Amino acid sequence: MSKATEPDEEKEIATVTSADGTEIVYERSGSGPPSVFVHGSTVDRVVWELGDVRSRFAEHTTVHAMDRRYHGDSGSPDEYSGKPDPQFDDVVAVVESIDDPVTLIGHSYGALVALGAAPRIDNLRSLILYEPPIVSKEGFARLEGTVEEMITLIEAGENEQAYTLFLGDIAKFAPDELDAIRSAPVWDRYTDRFPQTLLPELEAGAESGGRDLTPFENLTTPTLLPVGTESGWLKESAEKVHDTLPNSRLVTFDGHGHALYFVAPERFTDEVLSFISDVD
Repeated sequence: MSKATEPDEEKEIATVTSADGTEIVYERSGSGPPSVFVHGSTVDRVVWELGDVRSRFAEHTTVHAMDRRYHGDSGSPDEYSGKPDPQFDDVVAVVESIDDPVTLIGHSYGALVALGAAPRIDNLRSLILYEPPIVSKEGFARLEGTVEEMITLIEAGENEQAYTLFLGDIAKFAPDELDAIRSAPVWDRYTDRFPQTLLPELEAGAESGGRDLTPFENLTTPTLLPVGTESGWLKESAEKVHDTLPNSRLVTFDGHGHALYFVAPERFTDEVLSFISDVD
C-alpha cells in the first residue's frame, strides 16, 4: 500500500442505483487506494465517525462509507424483510462505481452483507470482516429469551433500555464500548429508530436457521477477521468464517468486544492497514 497522503477532508456525497432501482448513498473522503465501509445493524455511516475511524482511514485510503438500504440516507424500497441477500447488490453497485481495486470493510451485519457480496465483485482487492453474525438455529434459540425481553421493553416504550440490552447481551459490546456509543451524539437517534430495522433482521435470522457458508469455500480474496475475546457467540461466528475461507487470517484483540474501534480505533486501524499493505 502507498504511504500516507495528506487527507482530503472534503466529504462528497454520492449515490448509486442498485440492481432493483434502490438508491444507495455513500460519503467519499480522503485519498489513496479505495476502501468501502459497510456498517452493522441499528446504525448508519455516521458510526464510522466514532473514534475518528473514518478520518484515520482517510489518511491512507479513499473512504467510501455507505448507508445500507433502510438506513441513513439510502432508499427504502418496500417493507424491510431483514434478509441480507438483497443488499449484496447494493455493495456491488458501490464497488463497481470505483475504478481501482477495492478493500471492502464490513462490521457485524455489514460484514455479513460484505461477505455475501464478495463473490460477485471483480475488482475486490481485500476483505475485512469484523465478526459477521453467522449463527446456527441452536444459537438463535439461546438468544431467544433476551430478544423477547427486548421486545417487551420496546412495546413498553423503553427504547433506550431495550437498545442497551441488545448491545450488551446480544451484540456483545464490552462495557467501555457500550459507554462510548451511549455518550456519542448519535445515541438518541439510534435509540429512536433501531426497532424499525433490528426486529426484521432478528426475525429473518431466526427463520433462516443459520447461513450456509459452503458457497464461500472457494473465495480466495485475502481476508482479515478481527475478533474480540469478549464477543462470545460472535467470536465463534468469526472463527467459523475463518475455517471456511481458504485465504483468511484471524486476529484477536484481548479485552475487547464487538465494537473495538469505538475505544481503540488506532489498534483497529493499524491492524487493518497493515493487512492491506501486505496484500500489495
